[in-house]
Amino acid sequence: MLVLFETAAGYAIFKVLNEKKLQEVDSLWKEFETPEKANKIVKLKHFEKFQDTTEALAASTALVEGKLSKNLKKILKKIVAKDAHEQLAVADAKLGGVIKEKLNLSCIHSPMVTELMRGIRSQIEGLITGLPSREMAAMCLGLAHSLSRYKLKFSPDKVDTMIIQAISLLDDLDKELNNYIMRCREWYGWHFPELGKIITDNLTYCKCVRKVGDRSNFASSDVSDILPEEIEEDVKAAAEISMGTEVSEEDINNIIHLCDQVIEISEYRTQLYDYLKNRMMAIAPNLTVMVGELVGARLIAHAGSLLNLAKHPASTVQLLGAEKALFRALKTKRDTPKFGLIYHASLVGQSNTKNKGKISRMLAAKTALTIRYDALGENTSAEMGAENRLKVETRLRLLEERGIRRISGTGKALAKADKYQNKSEVKVFDPSGDSTLPVVSKKRKIQEVDEQDTEVAVKAKKFKAEMKEGAAVEDGEPVKKKKKKKDKEKQAEEEVVMSEELPTSPITENTEKKKKKKKKIKDEGED
Repeated sequence: MLVLFETAAGYAIFKVLNEKKLQEVDSLWKEFETPEKANKIVKLKHFEKFQDTTEALAASTALVEGKLSKNLKKILKKIVAKDAHEQLAVADAKLGGVIKEKLNLSCIHSPMVTELMRGIRSQIEGLITGLPSREMAAMCLGLAHSLSRYKLKFSPDKVDTMIIQAISLLDDLDKELNNYIMRCREWYGWHFPELGKIITDNLTYCKCVRKVGDRSNFASSDVSDILPEEIEEDVKAAAEISMGTEVSEEDINNIIHLCDQVIEISEYRTQLYDYLKNRMMAIAPNLTVMVGELVGARLIAHAGSLLNLAKHPASTVQLLGAEKALFRALKTKRDTPKFGLIYHASLVGQSNTKNKGKISRMLAAKTALTIRYDALGENTSAEMGAENRLKVETRLRLLEERGIRRISGTGKALAKADKYQNKSEVKVFDPSGDSTLPVVSKKRKIQEVDEQDTEVAVKAKKFKAEMKEGAAVEDGEPVKKKKKKKDKEKQAEEEVVMSEELPTSPITENTEKKKKKKKKIKDEGED
């Protein structure tokens, strides 16, 4: 059996001397404890050394991808073809399949072969003669570096560490500039307070102070190269009637030195910004087109590198820089933030307050695509970023015009909304809810009204009869009892007829019975 063993220095082909010992897989490592024991198991048949690191890199990449390199093909044809009847032990089953297909050699890959390879690797210095250990270590280190660069597609132009340092320094310079300018204005303001209101630009203010110094020199000095004519006249007029205090020459010198520092830092900041812009266009051109140099650089710095930023989903890119607000919202169960560092992008700034969340979400989705394209793609053009920016701008225009298209149907027709019409309804108070008395049905009400009418009619007849009797007594005429009886009988008959015609309730029937009994008793008493 032959063994194909790959090293960083070259290809080695070993001949197995004792194949019986290979059957004992568990105890095979004991045969490779020393170089003498190892030489009894295997013997070096051929060693092909690599000429340089480039050749070693090409061979290793071919092995990693399971391909057969040209150099290995030549070796196998020369050496192994002579012993074609023997099997060839390989470490990779995929490579064994390729060798068998192209060279028609029987290859073997099993746990026994894996243990054999492990034993050879442990005693490689004793098995391969003429190869110093230092040279072997140097070849391993060089091949490891080359292979890492090949896998990561390393390029000096793709170093994003420079961007991280540049954006951090730019932020620090902005803070220092603000502090220096504020100190300069406050310091010189004691001497010439009116100048700060006339000249609003900080750099122009410092240049003017450095050139003139004391306010009494404004009348004789020419600052036309720094200020426009109108502002220059205002400054000279204000210097004559200034309310500021007098300061010594030493104070003016210190103020001028501070102005020099501000001007130098401002110039260096401009130079650093140009450098950052060029590096961003070289490393992440599509990201720069989408969100700008500063926002893109801050996103890369926040993630740690461009590759780490490419691993983030769009939702994380949208909220980068707002982690505290996010976790505070989750803890207090309130609304989560809609944007982080991406809020400072020009597209989000152009939108209304109502649409900022939608635009930031869409911008984050497109930005995530451009970041991955910049980090992992080989093309350095910014066409993809320009296309995605155009899509976001179109979406922003649609939202601003309130022309949101329908999802269903053709998608071309605008969504139609019904016109809003305000309908005023005048509500009238319902007094029925105020009454707490039980509701009586209509039939019951009709019966009660009829009964009241009959009672009134009877009372009226009684009253007329009494009036007639009283008038007869006054005239001295005797009252006839028979007439009275007849009248009472007629009244009783009328009441009976009325009671039969109208349906009466049980309460009214009881009252009528009582009345009839009383009338009978009275009639009997009169008789």
